[in-house]
Amino acid sequence: MESVIRLHEEDGVVIARRALPEGTPVAPNVVARARIPAGHKVAVRGHAPGQEIRRYGQIIGFATQPIAPGEWVHTQNCAMGDFARDYAWGVDAKPTEPVSVPEHFMGIRRADGKIATRNYIGIITSVNCSAHVADLIARSFTKNPFRPGDDPLADYGAVDGVVALTHKTGCGMTEGEPLRVLRRVLAGFARHPNFSHVIAIGLGCEVNQLGGLLEEQRLAGRLRTLNIQESGGTRRTVEAGISFVQEVLGEANAVKREPVPASALKVALQCGGSDGYSGITANPALGAASDLVVRHGGTVILSESPETYGAEHLLTRRAVSPEVGQKLVDVMKWWEAYTEREGAEMNANPSPGNKAGGLTTILEKSLGAMAKAGTTNLVDVVRYAEPVTAPGFVFMDTPGYDPVGATGQVAGGANLMCFTTGRGSVFGCKPAPSLKLATNTAMFRHMEEDMDINCGTVLDGTESVLECGERIFRHMLATASGEPTKSEALGFGDAEFAPWVLGATM
Repeated sequence: MESVIRLHEEDGVVIARRALPEGTPVAPNVVARARIPAGHKVAVRGHAPGQEIRRYGQIIGFATQPIAPGEWVHTQNCAMGDFARDYAWGVDAKPTEPVSVPEHFMGIRRADGKIATRNYIGIITSVNCSAHVADLIARSFTKNPFRPGDDPLADYGAVDGVVALTHKTGCGMTEGEPLRVLRRVLAGFARHPNFSHVIAIGLGCEVNQLGGLLEEQRLAGRLRTLNIQESGGTRRTVEAGISFVQEVLGEANAVKREPVPASALKVALQCGGSDGYSGITANPALGAASDLVVRHGGTVILSESPETYGAEHLLTRRAVSPEVGQKLVDVMKWWEAYTEREGAEMNANPSPGNKAGGLTTILEKSLGAMAKAGTTNLVDVVRYAEPVTAPGFVFMDTPGYDPVGATGQVAGGANLMCFTTGRGSVFGCKPAPSLKLATNTAMFRHMEEDMDINCGTVLDGTESVLECGERIFRHMLATASGEPTKSEALGFGDAEFAPWVLGATM
């Protein structure tokens, strides 16, 4: 096996498959001039200062000093720079070929026709002041791992659990867009098909009044509410919440799984703790699986706007209309203005872990991250936590911070999540199950208790991207049918609920 990977004939860099000692051949008549860390870039031709550096055949940055063939290319000699983008609205859009033999999974069909992949009872909170009460209610129905036989839900095998989704806001906030965003998130979870029943807990004096939430989001009659101040304090509210859960457990437990078409899949696409292999293995393999979901009539949701920045012109080429493409460009312009206003910059997105893994600029990270969405048409662009209704590939505007982005996707209706990682992110997002995809075999083996799928097989040469994508799709179907993920087995998913906090905290 070769020591490096060349992704495109126009690339001036190649990627180290493993740590390369000085002197390792990396191209004809080119050897590494120093040790190259695994997943990092090494130049295969010279670059003058200011010259563009390409990976995937696309610009990932510009040389800040002379770079000789064989030199390590990273933050010491490569930086962001501006360049013209050709949005070419829809030139690559094409009809999506449906599969000839549709697949099915064992899902739960709700009364409104929506399909669930899990069956939880949910507790949402209007404000952080009601978080502890919600936790106390949920804890009353949590299995004690240190006491065998202590399982309050032992007689309710079809109920996956009671989940308290708490957050740090709901008061001390302005009543404009920040409040609307929070209410949109809460309403999305209240309506989520993976919840059979939901109760909302408020304090009573907060900005995010339960009555306002119900009226604005038209939730009246859909969920029960409790107000701590009206109920007479903590103990009485907890008792009332426990009573509610006990009241609905029988009905929640009565559900039966049945065969449903794979078109019911609504998959959130996430990446975290990315490395230099993310755009080579797990992300394109997940992209191949995403194409299968779309070809079955299902939906995939790409997000993390700051981690799409610099690659948006490749997505606008796949937009079904100039209007859809323009919505994506407008999202990126908002982020440019937002970061400038906050004294930040878009290239601040790659984390220290990303850089240690070989990613140098946000342009490079974005080009790898967008591969998760495959090759099908971009059919819609939606705001954070907005309901996703169009089948196909949809983009949702979210921050790049994983818990916040994932919370928006699930609020939008995602009933399954696929999360790629190279450094080893641990994550869950109840009520949607989360599959973890490792970009490299070494990390998969090191963190096998947290990782569901090894995509390092692509790097190892034992599997193609398409073969790995097919395997991911099979995992999706099994997970949607009830097979637990590693993060579910470890209990992840409650604490990761994190609505996007906008505006000033007063």
